Amino acid sequence: MTAPLDAPTDANQWVRARVGSTGFRVELNARRHHLVADEPRSLKGTDAGPTPYELLLAALAGCTAMTVRMYADRKGWPLAGAVIWMRQARAHEPDCEKCLTEKVGLGTIERRVELDGPLSDEQRERLLEIADRCPVKQTLERGIKVV
Repeated sequence: MTAPLDAPTDANQWVRARVGSTGFRVELNARRHHLVADEPRSLKGTDAGPTPYELLLAALAGCTAMTVRMYADRKGWPLAGAVIWMRQARAHEPDCEKCLTEKVGLGTIERRVELDGPLSDEQRERLLEIADRCPVKQTLERGIKVV
C-alpha cells in the first residue's frame, strides 16, 4: 500500500477511501478524521462500520441538524436541541447486487425531525422549512455528476 497523502489545505479537499485485498472494510480519511465503512455480515462484510448508504444518510442528517441549529442561533430562538432521523425507503441489498449491470439508487429518503425547546408553533414550522434548505439535501435533489 502507498503512504497516505498529506491532508490538502485548500477548500476542495480530497476524501480518501482505501479497501484491502479482501472483504469490504474501507478506511476513510477526511482531513484529519478517520472513519470506517463496511457491509453487514449478511452481505459478507464484517460490520466494522456503517454502509456507504448509511454514511450518506449520516451526512444528510448531520447537515440538516447543523442548518437548523445555525438558523435558530441566528434568530436567537430557544432551540434546546434537534434530532434528525433518516432512513432509506428500501433495503440497499438489491443495489449491491445490480450495480454492475443497472442504474441503481435509493430514490427516496425518509426523514423525521425532532425539535426540543420552548419554541412557538411558528418557530417550529419555520425550522422545519429551514431543514429543507440544508446544502447536502439541495445537492442531492439537484443531482451530482461524478467525473
